[in-house]
Amino acid sequence: MTVLRLARSELKRMTGGLLPKLTILALTMVPLLYGVVYLYANWDPYGNLDHIDAALVVEDSGATSANGTQLQAGKKVADSLVEGHVFNWKQVSSAADADAGVRTGEYAFALRIPKDFSANLVSPGSFDAANQAMLHVTTNDANNYLLSTIVDKLTTAVHSTVAKEVGEETANQLLTGFGTIHSSIVKAADGASDLATGVGQLSDGAATLHNGTSQLVTGADQLVAGQTRLRDGANQLNSGAGQLSSGLNQLKSKTAALPAQSQQLAAGAAQVAAGNAELNTKVQDVAAQLDAADKGLRERLVQSNAQLVASGVLTQAQADKVMADFDAAAASTPVTDAKAKLSGDAAKIQQLSDGSAAVSAGAAQLAAATPALTDAISQAAAGAGQVSSGAATLAAGQQTALDGAAKLDDGAHQLDTGAAQLASGASTASDGAHTLASELAKGAGQVPNPNDAQKSSVSKVIADPVAVDNVSQAKAGSYGAGLAPFFMTLALWIGVFMLVQAMRPITQRALASNAASWKVAVGGWLPFFVVSVVQASILTLVVDLGLGLKPSHPIGMWLFMLAAVMAFSAIIQGIVALMGTPGKFVVLVLLVLQLVSSGGTFPWQTTPMPLHVVHEVLPMGYVVTGMRHLIYGGDLSMIWPTVLGLVGYTLLGAALSTLAVRKHKVWTLKTLKPEIAV
Repeated sequence: MTVLRLARSELKRMTGGLLPKLTILALTMVPLLYGVVYLYANWDPYGNLDHIDAALVVEDSGATSANGTQLQAGKKVADSLVEGHVFNWKQVSSAADADAGVRTGEYAFALRIPKDFSANLVSPGSFDAANQAMLHVTTNDANNYLLSTIVDKLTTAVHSTVAKEVGEETANQLLTGFGTIHSSIVKAADGASDLATGVGQLSDGAATLHNGTSQLVTGADQLVAGQTRLRDGANQLNSGAGQLSSGLNQLKSKTAALPAQSQQLAAGAAQVAAGNAELNTKVQDVAAQLDAADKGLRERLVQSNAQLVASGVLTQAQADKVMADFDAAAASTPVTDAKAKLSGDAAKIQQLSDGSAAVSAGAAQLAAATPALTDAISQAAAGAGQVSSGAATLAAGQQTALDGAAKLDDGAHQLDTGAAQLASGASTASDGAHTLASELAKGAGQVPNPNDAQKSSVSKVIADPVAVDNVSQAKAGSYGAGLAPFFMTLALWIGVFMLVQAMRPITQRALASNAASWKVAVGGWLPFFVVSVVQASILTLVVDLGLGLKPSHPIGMWLFMLAAVMAFSAIIQGIVALMGTPGKFVVLVLLVLQLVSSGGTFPWQTTPMPLHVVHEVLPMGYVVTGMRHLIYGGDLSMIWPTVLGLVGYTLLGAALSTLAVRKHKVWTLKTLKPEIAV
């Protein structure tokens, strides 16, 4: 018995009467009931959100912006929502009524715009009172869980729109402020330039002042030196004046008796002078008498000798000899010595007499002048006392002057230091002012000064700085199209699973034949495959033409679905053929496992780790991925490896079916009376 004959025999059995034909027809429509009806119900749920009643409460009282514009942001948002017709908005007067409606299910959710919504939007204009504007959303998962997610997207969109509008206005004001800052910086740069000029002049003046203070320091140092010398001289003068005053006072006391003593001296000197004069007269008389006597004796001797010579008593020679002897004797006699001494003493006495007379005259003059001298000494002593007192005052004043000069010198040094610092600081300030002017000029060029068109353009960019350029390499046209790969694949598995409820995996006739086990296995699988091909084809036509799926590769998608049902039917037929009625439960378990691990809704990577293994082992996940690529127009390089994998799953099913044929060719009591039959 050939494979085709075995398959045709089973098909004839299933189409031999009206009821079997209706059964096959119903089984063929099973994928439509699951796949098409579910996709139809969820094809465009977001487009029908306007059938959902939502409460809208507007409490906003408006506000005035920084530029004086009246802002009614709450009313604007409400009008935008109502006109957008995303939901069926119902204006509600109070938040309490809205919350009650959400609680009872009258409203799916409620959106409340609070009283300070506009005020908070304009609050960033005041740094001390900036607050976020709030939108209050009330949801109830008891109404619908997914609705909360949809509402979150809605409120996010409203938030983005309002933030964009407010941000655009704020950015416009900010850019206007930049223009004002630019103008102010330009003015500041001009002012800084003038400041730099003035500081430069100040620097020159400070340098001149420093030169002057340096000269002042030099003069102050010289003044201190001069004052020091003056102080030392004043101190010396004070000391000398004190000594002079002391000496004159002593002289005054010593010369107090000088007038009387000088009178006594004058009187005594007069007496001495008179005595000396009288003595001189007497001595001179004696000397004259002695000289006259000596001369008279020689004259008498000369006369005697002349008489003797004349008488001839003596010769002339004898007479001369007598005179010579007389002269010689007269020269050495005591009388001659006394005479000579008396003559000398007479001269001295004459000098003494003259001196005594002079002394007497001087003593008289001294006696006459001594009173005036003592008076002058008294006056000099008094004057010296005054000089000493004045010198002391002068010394004290000079010390004060020296202290003042020292302070002046210190002040001059401090002034010079300050002038030097001022000159240095003025120079630094001049450099800084020039730098400031230069940098302000540069800064003015860097601060934007946009015109109205530029402000409008830039404020839009600032308000919405990030634009998403969404390049979709493969895009589902609708929510239903996004779910189609998963539910169509799921419908194919369920369709094949329903076939085993009415069709026999292996016929008893085939088991009783002498055909090879693999032929019996393939002959038992082919009817499942044929019917599942019809299921897949009808599902494809209805989804494409009825729902408008419009896959990028319709023929490729249909052929891929045929490869999928080939693998699904082989696996399901093989499991049920091998395990019988319990195998149907195993197929159901595999359905559930693939339902949660194939990544039909959320990516399979988000499932728990044990389900990752299920995804890698079972075929449905690969089929879902391949369907996405074929429907949305993704990369097709993974299609052929997936098809080869499906062929592998088909061979696995055929192997299970062949094993089942071998097992069931040996009949047991369980074969005649199974423990369970469904």
